[in-house]
Amino acid sequence: MDRRDFLKTAGVGIVAAGAAAPTAALAKGKTYNWRMTTTWPPKSPVLMDACELFVKKVETMSGGRLKVQLFAGGELIPPLQTFEAVQQGTIQMGSSASYYWAGKVPEAQFFSTVPFGFNFQQMVAWLYHGGGLELWHEIYAPHGLIAFPMFNTGVQMGGWFRKEIKSLADLKGLKMRIPGLGGKILAKAGVNVTLLPAAEIYQALERGVIDATEWIGPFHDNIMGFYQAAKYYYYPGWHEPGTMGELIINKAAWDSLTPDLQEIIKCACAEITLWGLTAFESRNGAALQELIQKHGVKLRKFPKDVLDQLRKFSKEVYEEEAAKNPKFKKVYESFLAFQKKITPWAAISEKAFYDEMMG
Repeated sequence: MDRRDFLKTAGVGIVAAGAAAPTAALAKGKTYNWRMTTTWPPKSPVLMDACELFVKKVETMSGGRLKVQLFAGGELIPPLQTFEAVQQGTIQMGSSASYYWAGKVPEAQFFSTVPFGFNFQQMVAWLYHGGGLELWHEIYAPHGLIAFPMFNTGVQMGGWFRKEIKSLADLKGLKMRIPGLGGKILAKAGVNVTLLPAAEIYQALERGVIDATEWIGPFHDNIMGFYQAAKYYYYPGWHEPGTMGELIINKAAWDSLTPDLQEIIKCACAEITLWGLTAFESRNGAALQELIQKHGVKLRKFPKDVLDQLRKFSKEVYEEEAAKNPKFKKVYESFLAFQKKITPWAAISEKAFYDEMMG
């Protein structure tokens, strides 16, 4: 046997041995059977699809060592009790968006979306390269939780309104379903803000319990049927320019996992984040045309003076919250510092592209 044949044969043996060893180790490893709940309604396209894909990938990549039983919002616990259920260890994991916990952890809202803030690219850049993810872990640690980004909606729509919005005065007195910082900002404009789980929104809008709502974007909003209860559909989604979903995990349960299983969860979350964004982006255009052409929806852009005033209110809200909450202030300062760093580049990259090249 010459040298080349020897090396070739030896290489095959080494690769085979290397492949067999982890497989044997995985087969002998401890197995985990977890439960996961969500804030999303059963069979909710993209949102529940993303969760189902996540649990499948985790089981496959772990060789069956980590199996997760998935429950949609309301199937196991009420949707907006996901935070407490995972915190208490009743279940190990939950899929949600951190602005739903504004009443418990106000500073967590930065890790979902910030009105007039980051789009998808900027949000993930801040999380992974600007210290955002480390802050997220720091903020959730006292609550016995750890979180990772999982899916993103991209830029959302501004919402559905039963009447046309021509000025800031038209917002005053409206009852609107909207979560997070966006709700606080609209409250300054005189809007009566409420938070409802997804499954309750349509009925509330149809019955006039609320006058307006925001949800996600054309694809999902079309399926939800909001066009049957409100005809004015507004853009841009100033309140949610790049909304990040989250996977929250009970910290004690997380710590019980082997390092490789932890890495599998991280990698699955990252893949689902990309999958979720592209799922929404690939469907929204056609859905918007259907809403307009088939259902007679009246697409409207918020008047500039309304957006200018809401932007002013947003700064007031952030400063007020920061003044009374040191943790909020810490996250806000990190957000502002990264925004200052990334905005000049965005102005000559993304903004220039959209302004000059989209036609």
